Amino acid sequence: MVGYAVGLGNVWRFPYLTYQNGGGAFLIPYTLMLALAGLPLFFMECSLGQFASLGPISIWRILPLFQGVGITMVIISTFVSIYYNVIIAYALYYLFASFQKVLPWSDCFSWADEFCSKIRLVSDCNATLNGEIIHANYSFITSNNLTCMNGTMNYKPVQFPSEQYWNKVALQRSSGLDETGNIVWYLALCLLLSWMIVGAALFKGIKSSGKVVYFTALFPYVILLILLVRGATLEGALDGIEYYIGRQSNITKLMEAEVWKDAATQIFYSLSVAWGGLVALSSYNKFHNNCYSDAIFVCVTNCVTSVFAGFAIFSILGHMAFVSKRPVSEVVDSGFDLAFVAYPEALSKLPVSPLWSFLFFFMLLLLGLDSQFATIETLTTTIHDIYPEVMKKLRIPITLGVCTLLFFLGLICVTQAGIYWVNLIDHFCAGWGILIAAVLEIIGIIYIYGGNRFIEDIEMMIGKKSRVFWLWWRMCWFFITPVLLMAILVWSLITFSPPTYGSVLYPAWGTAVGWCMIIFCVIWIPIIAILKIVKAEGNLCQRIVSCCRPAANWGPCLECHRGERYSHVVDPKKEKEHEIPTVAGFVYTQQ
Repeated sequence: MVGYAVGLGNVWRFPYLTYQNGGGAFLIPYTLMLALAGLPLFFMECSLGQFASLGPISIWRILPLFQGVGITMVIISTFVSIYYNVIIAYALYYLFASFQKVLPWSDCFSWADEFCSKIRLVSDCNATLNGEIIHANYSFITSNNLTCMNGTMNYKPVQFPSEQYWNKVALQRSSGLDETGNIVWYLALCLLLSWMIVGAALFKGIKSSGKVVYFTALFPYVILLILLVRGATLEGALDGIEYYIGRQSNITKLMEAEVWKDAATQIFYSLSVAWGGLVALSSYNKFHNNCYSDAIFVCVTNCVTSVFAGFAIFSILGHMAFVSKRPVSEVVDSGFDLAFVAYPEALSKLPVSPLWSFLFFFMLLLLGLDSQFATIETLTTTIHDIYPEVMKKLRIPITLGVCTLLFFLGLICVTQAGIYWVNLIDHFCAGWGILIAAVLEIIGIIYIYGGNRFIEDIEMMIGKKSRVFWLWWRMCWFFITPVLLMAILVWSLITFSPPTYGSVLYPAWGTAVGWCMIIFCVIWIPIIAILKIVKAEGNLCQRIVSCCRPAANWGPCLECHRGERYSHVVDPKKEKEHEIPTVAGFVYTQQ
């Protein structure tokens, strides 16, 4: 489960959100969201999947009217998988770029401009000439063999080689979303390779051993610890740490709804809450598995990893701020590309830097692929559930077809404007989409199905608990979590401002595309609800009431676990519904 808890969301997404949301100030809403929203929803989804042993769509036998929520979760996961593989493609590009004696971003080479520098560049200063104090450009000072007077030097704004390499070489970034430019061929090839890896893995099926799981779970911590130690020994590192957890944090950011929305969605992103995958993964647990302790352990491990990664990256940012003579908040243009600027900068300062660079980006590759396997297998098995006979005969072509389709959809993300598209999908689909799904999920299960009834279901698995034990969970499920999520959702929508990438504004049509993606994700909720009501019997009120009752086959999968409460359940094997297992589920059952 530790391997599942650590992903790109911790090493890449958390540091950039922290950076753009005021540094250490972001940790306040982040911690509150973990306690008041992330943990309660994580425990709920773990319990839900484990209890019925069902995937994210068929789990809504519990409340047929809300089955569209499961479909919304799967569609959001599909959108995110498109850009998620682009992030993996970036990691692959840097991985291949590491196979050189000298890392290509370690210095200002032929691709750099006059603002590229690893050290501070003096712009002008005061000096003494013929007994008089003059103020002149530094080029004049040096050409006349003069010396700048102490305390009079002004410095040029400089960019580190790693930042210019990212923008000018890796991305070939254009001026904005309007300027699509050409497809960056080497990124397109890296994207193709990443999809080939995913397709090949799903083609053969995924098997894992305990040794591999231990390696993939612990390897990231070793690399992050090395980067933290190196970062902490760099000059100016303390400034970065103070921005992260000290007095340089921008507390005024807490007054912005966007910060609270980002904290909630980051918790959901890294914990996989409201994505559907968590329900599917927990559906492979044994019925009497202690899902409560699992939830606590995974959530705490996940968030400690995020905070740990933050220390590593902000110590490096402090050094970059010291050298470039800028505030920490202005070192990097956009927080989104932070992991591909600050991490490479630290890697270039390590002894035998190409080796450490290879290991770091290999780590990113492993973290990304692990999540991507589960998402794509979810899509292919969805097709299998709808067209089982076709899928049995054409499983390989359909699997490859899904990967090919998503590859072509992702090509827009490897153009010269590609990073703007990646940021747009992340901003909308991994933001409001998840919040809407989470709000409807908790309202449906607690208020319609019944919170007390759900607690009784959990006690069938983990045993009877005292009222004191359930006090916190009741407070969260019945009041705090839904009210908090609704408040953040409404507040962020009311105070909505168009997305930006650093200082680059998005055109109106780009924002419109973002809203269209969200609408496409959530439109299935009312569509499926209407279809369910139309198919039900009786007058309108009777139809709605019947759709708000659990299906006849809702309950524990195995008859031996049903007891008195679910003795009436129809055998799920006799009445199949669309269920979405995941690769991750198979991995855990084979251990």
